[in-house]
Amino acid sequence: MTDAGLRHGRASLGLSFGVQGVAFALLVTRIPAIQDRYGISDGLLPVFLAAVPILAGAGSVTTEKVVARVRPGVVLRWSQPLVLLTLLGVGAGREVWHVAVALGVFGLAVGALDASMNMLGVSLQRAYGRSIMLGFHAAYSLGGIAGASLAWAGARWDLSLLGSYLPVVVVLLPAALAGSRWYTEGKGPDGKGPEGVRAGPGGAGGALSFRLLLPLCLVMSFAYIGDSTVSNWSAKYLQDVLGGSEQLATVPYNVYMVTTLLGRALGDLGVRRFGAVAVVRGGSLLAAGGFAVVAVAPGAWVGMFGFTMLGFGLCVIVPQTFAAAGRMFPGNSDAAVARLNIFNYVGFLVGSPLVGALGDAWSYRGAMLVPMVLVLATLVYARAFGPEPARYGGGHERPHTADVG
Repeated sequence: MTDAGLRHGRASLGLSFGVQGVAFALLVTRIPAIQDRYGISDGLLPVFLAAVPILAGAGSVTTEKVVARVRPGVVLRWSQPLVLLTLLGVGAGREVWHVAVALGVFGLAVGALDASMNMLGVSLQRAYGRSIMLGFHAAYSLGGIAGASLAWAGARWDLSLLGSYLPVVVVLLPAALAGSRWYTEGKGPDGKGPEGVRAGPGGAGGALSFRLLLPLCLVMSFAYIGDSTVSNWSAKYLQDVLGGSEQLATVPYNVYMVTTLLGRALGDLGVRRFGAVAVVRGGSLLAAGGFAVVAVAPGAWVGMFGFTMLGFGLCVIVPQTFAAAGRMFPGNSDAAVARLNIFNYVGFLVGSPLVGALGDAWSYRGAMLVPMVLVLATLVYARAFGPEPARYGGGHERPHTADVG
């Protein structure tokens, strides 16, 4: 594989992550408008919201089976346009069943998309022989910021859902299809396995062992419980608990997204310098400290500082979890990533209802301590993120002269 091929593959996959960030943000930030358009009751809305990650998990499981026959790049090439087109379905429908079908297809497609993107990311990182995974997730964060900004503009100018979604799809769909020409995998000459890879701890050929993967699955769930807590409860917490204004209550999530982008943009340098284990430990401690600050904050601005800490801390964990799965099962990394990706949705499903139930039954300050403890539990599993420094041990790290980009 040429250096130019790797660079093109890295750029095209970065574009794919960014497009997905835009699409997902456009959907979730317009949920109130979707509810109003279709007359979905408050009681029925949680069913719709829960169905999407459940179907995404099913899409991830299906992708594990599909990539045994076709390459992940093929799955990504069809699933990304499908995700974008479902936005048009959400915006153009008239009946509740229309949006139900559109969201169902969105869930299945986004599961396949997330799994295949991260499969390619793990494969490319292995081909590079150094950490680049955080950069892909930084592109996703950047896309999320852009998508949320576009959604804000659509709401500000009172555009219909279709009016908000159509121009974005018209621009991003051709870009995603064009970029898919350069999807690249770090495969060996026989096309069956990563170049230079030897059998991992799963045994000959890297057979997948769920027992070995379980620590990373737990870490993924803990990270997304923390992330969904910020996404779903930061505005309410700042306004109702810390006494912030309605305008100020919209700021914490934006700050969280910006710090996530910055942390991921710089995170690969930290992994190369200190190793993945140290970076994950540091991120876990910083995120736990952020939850602690939020829980005891006397006012809104101290709470804002806590959410800022959370962004810098949580942002490094998920990309490194995918990368660790690829190192743990070098001969079967696609299946490992697909199964690990399911726990992304498990954390998303558990996090928001858990905090809400604890907040109603106890207190929202106390509820913030639960994701704090779960994030701290990541320290117990930190060794699963690989030997220090975080390279590609087992004899399959490329020489530094092969580094590109």
